[in-house]
Amino acid sequence: MPRKSRKREAIEDVFNYVIECGSRDLIFDNELVKKITSEKFSNQFDTTKFDNSSKLPDLLREKDYFIIHLGEGRHQFIKGINKGYHEFEKIPEDKIIDWRYKKSVLNDLYTSETSISSLINNQRILHDFLYEDIVAHPKVYNPGSTKISFEFFIDNKKMSVIKLQRKIDMILEYLNNVDIIEAKNGEVDDFAIYQLYHIFRWFCGKKTSEKLNIKKIEMIFVNKIIEEDLTKVRLRSYIFERVEVLNSIKLVKCAQYNLLKR
Repeated sequence: MPRKSRKREAIEDVFNYVIECGSRDLIFDNELVKKITSEKFSNQFDTTKFDNSSKLPDLLREKDYFIIHLGEGRHQFIKGINKGYHEFEKIPEDKIIDWRYKKSVLNDLYTSETSISSLINNQRILHDFLYEDIVAHPKVYNPGSTKISFEFFIDNKKMSVIKLQRKIDMILEYLNNVDIIEAKNGEVDDFAIYQLYHIFRWFCGKKTSEKLNIKKIEMIFVNKIIEEDLTKVRLRSYIFERVEVLNSIKLVKCAQYNLLKR
């Protein structure tokens, strides 16, 4: 049997500690993580991040718990993995598109996830997917990180996020519609919903507080997959049917672009 990763082992230790202490809300903070894992990790926040459910420690998967981030160094174990992770929808055959493009000098120079947004914007893939118009001229923003505070629900469980820092990869604004891009290298079976929800709620708050004339806000999850000589880009657009409910996520549309070099 392969050795359990140090990160997963550490979170199992934290989970057992919180359970043994009889905590009703199962909230813990970075100080506790540091206390338990100080000899193992220098970044306690990173220790609590699991972008897809396959990365969760075996104990959490067995007990059906995941971790939600509450800000100010606080986190919480929540029952019901299917409430915190959303399974990627299969791309229909009629939505798989061969996309011819001429490779540019800098295309493959950068491999970071932020470079994926640049690729699909420069190659007009975003324009085709979002607007069905490759000559559309949306405004593009790369705002970096922001701090977020709001109340929300997972099913009927009320929770609060306070000054949680989140990164935004790219924002497009076109005809008063806002599309927010979250990009990842590779693809797995599912993703942590908070990756989209936190930023969605920040924009909803700004729309109200700043009285912004935004017609709709959609979250675009992008996966870049390299298979031998073929690069695939999968895009899925999501909304939240109930603004205050994290697990009310719903697919709007999806497509896969096979990049064929000219």
